[in-house]
Amino acid sequence: MTRTLPGDPAPVYEIHVFCCINERPPTHRRGCCASKNAESLGNYMCRRAMVTAADRRVRINLSGCLNMCEYGPAMVIYPEGIWYHYETEADIEEIMNRHVIRGERVQRLLIRPDPSKLHR
Repeated sequence: MTRTLPGDPAPVYEIHVFCCINERPPTHRRGCCASKNAESLGNYMCRRAMVTAADRRVRINLSGCLNMCEYGPAMVIYPEGIWYHYETEADIEEIMNRHVIRGERVQRLLIRPDPSKLHR
């Protein structure tokens, strides 16, 4: 949910993507995005955004833990707050073309966590 108040400045970015690249020990019970090629895929998304969304205000950030370790690699796209799991460059291409460019959702890659099971 986007909460803007009167007098808030305009958003700097139209679309802001956070790609988790957090690394945990290999034995950690929740796993981590880094062990699933997240950094390479996140960097790929950064490069693709420069080409496919060059005319839009899009920012791709590699981030620390987004607390969706079990679903990783995980990303969240704002302002909608939509979460995705991805494994390949083809997944990144589909997210870029369908969500970032056309505003659609990539149903097969959506993360739909059970809120009662989220780690706090």
